[in-house]
Amino acid sequence: MTEIVSIAGAIRSRSRLFNWLAHLVQVNPNEIAAVAWSWLYIFSIFLAYYVLRPIRDELGVSGGVNNLPWLFTGTLLAMIVVSPLFSWLVKCWPRERFIAVAYRFFMLNLALFVVLLSNAGVEQQVWIGRAFFIWVSVFNLFVISVFWSFVVDVFNGEQAKRLFGLLATGATLGGLAGSALTSGLVDVLGHNWLAVISIALLEVAVLATRRLSMISDAFKRPLEQRDEGQPLGGSVLAGILRTFRSPYLIGISLFILCYSATSTILYFQQASIVESNFTDRAARIAFFANINLWVNGLTLVIQLFMTGRIMGWIGVTFTLCALPLISMFGFASMAAFPTLAVFLVLQVARNVSNYALTRPAREVLFTAVTREDRYKTKNFIDTVVYRSGDQIAAWGYAGLLAIGLSFTAIAMLAVPLSALWLALAFLLGRTQRKWEQQQQAPVS
Repeated sequence: MTEIVSIAGAIRSRSRLFNWLAHLVQVNPNEIAAVAWSWLYIFSIFLAYYVLRPIRDELGVSGGVNNLPWLFTGTLLAMIVVSPLFSWLVKCWPRERFIAVAYRFFMLNLALFVVLLSNAGVEQQVWIGRAFFIWVSVFNLFVISVFWSFVVDVFNGEQAKRLFGLLATGATLGGLAGSALTSGLVDVLGHNWLAVISIALLEVAVLATRRLSMISDAFKRPLEQRDEGQPLGGSVLAGILRTFRSPYLIGISLFILCYSATSTILYFQQASIVESNFTDRAARIAFFANINLWVNGLTLVIQLFMTGRIMGWIGVTFTLCALPLISMFGFASMAAFPTLAVFLVLQVARNVSNYALTRPAREVLFTAVTREDRYKTKNFIDTVVYRSGDQIAAWGYAGLLAIGLSFTAIAMLAVPLSALWLALAFLLGRTQRKWEQQQQAPVS
C-alpha cells in the first residue's frame, strides 16, 4: 500500500512539473504532440546540416579561397534552377508526399557524393568538392524553408506567436549538437560516415512530417482550411509570379534582401576588423568561437522562455522592428567608433535578435498568405531572393572599395539602408496584424 501511495505521489509530482514546464513555454495540452514532432523535425534537419557544414567549408577552401565568390554565384544559379522544380512537386503532390520526395532526393544526392568522394583522385576531389559546396548551400536553405512552410501550415497565427520561438530552440540545439558531433567524430569516422549520419537524420525528418501531418489534420480548423491532403496545383512558376504580383510578398522579399545585404556588409567588415586585431590564427578561431558561444547561449534562453511572450506583449510588428533598429544604431556606432568592442556587441546583438526574435516573427508573416504562397512563394523568397541579397551586397561592397570608399563610409551607407528596413518591418507587421484581426472578427 505504501508503494502504491509513493507511486501515485510521484506521478502527481511529475504531472505538476510537466504542467509547470508547459505553462512556462506556453504550450497548451492539445498542442503538445504537434510541438514535439515539429521540434524533432527542425532539430533533425539542423543537426544534419551542421554535420555537413564543416565538410562543405573544408572542401570549399581546398578548392581555393579565391574561388569562393564564384561558388556563391553558382549557389544562386543552382537555386534559380531548383526553385521551379520544387514548385512542380508542390503542384502535383500532397504536402506530406512532396516533402518526403524532396528530402529523399537530397538523401540520394548525398549518398552519390559519398561514393564519388570515396573513389575520386586528387584533382577530381577539387571539382567534386566545389559541387558539394554548392549542393550543401542549396540543401540548407531549401530544407529549412520547407520546414517553416509546413509549420506555418499547421499552426495558426496565434499559435505561431507563442510556439515558434520554442521550435527555434530545436534549430539552435541542432546546430550545437551537429557542430560538436562533427568536431568529436571526424577523426574517428571520417567525412563519409558523417554524411551517412546526415542521411539517417533526414529520414527522421521525413518520419516527423508524416506524424505531424496526421496530428495537424486532426486540429479543429474552419472547413475551408481543411485541404492539407490535396495537391496545391497552380503554375510551376507561381512562386516567382505571385511574389511580384503581391505588394505584401514584395515587402517580405525586400525585408529578406535588407537582412541579407546588411549581414554581408557586416561579414566583410568583420574580416577587416579581425584581420587588423588578430595576427595569430588560433586567436582568430578563439574569437569566433567566443562569439558563437555568446550568441547560442543567449539565443537559447530567449527562444525558450521569452520569444513567445515578447511577441504576445509587443506584437509581431515591434518584434520585427528589433533587428533593423539594432542594425541602424549598430552601423552608426561602427562608423563613429570602428573598434573591436563595438563590432563584438553589434555582431552578438544582431545574431541573437535574428535567431530569437526576427526569424520566428518573420515566419508569422506567412500565416497571412494562402497555402500555395506558403510553399511556392516562401520557398522562392527564402532561397533565390535571400542569395540574391548576398550577391548584390558582396559585389556592391567590392565596388565601393574599388572606388575608394573607406570602412567608415560603407558603415554609414548601411545606416539609411537599415532605416528603410525598419520602416518596411513596421508596415509588414501592421499588415499581418490587420489580416489577423479580420480572421478573428465574427461573421455577421
